[in-house]
Amino acid sequence: MPPAYRKYFAELEGKLNRLYEVAKVARSKGLDATLHPEPEITMDIADRIEKLIGPKGITQRMRELEGMNRQEMSFKIAQEIALGRFGSMERERAADQAIRTALAIMTEGVTIAPIEGIPKIVIKQNSDRTEFLSVYFAGPIRPA
Repeated sequence: MPPAYRKYFAELEGKLNRLYEVAKVARSKGLDATLHPEPEITMDIADRIEKLIGPKGITQRMRELEGMNRQEMSFKIAQEIALGRFGSMERERAADQAIRTALAIMTEGVTIAPIEGIPKIVIKQNSDRTEFLSVYFAGPIRPA
């Protein structure tokens, strides 16, 4: 990157950080619904997804898989979450996390679909005792 661009981006980042500090001070006064600014500063899609939906450690793994297309990455990450790469979870919780994270990767972390578009994910049982995932959809994600 040319030095002029680096300087420009450094200046933008410095101004953003100063404004964020002003917002933190303003919110800390308790005059708003929350005591801190809700939006978090992120540097890339991977960082955004970890802060949006998790799990912890997903940022680094997404950066390692950077050469993959979004769909391939979504399925790979979902599989790794389900298999416990990012920590041991109860099966239903692991399935929930895997699906929400994969959806966040597919939508590049810019929609609320992974958070509010799926109210619940449940492991159910067929009459022959085999299991399946039941994914419930809500709001604008249903027609999509």
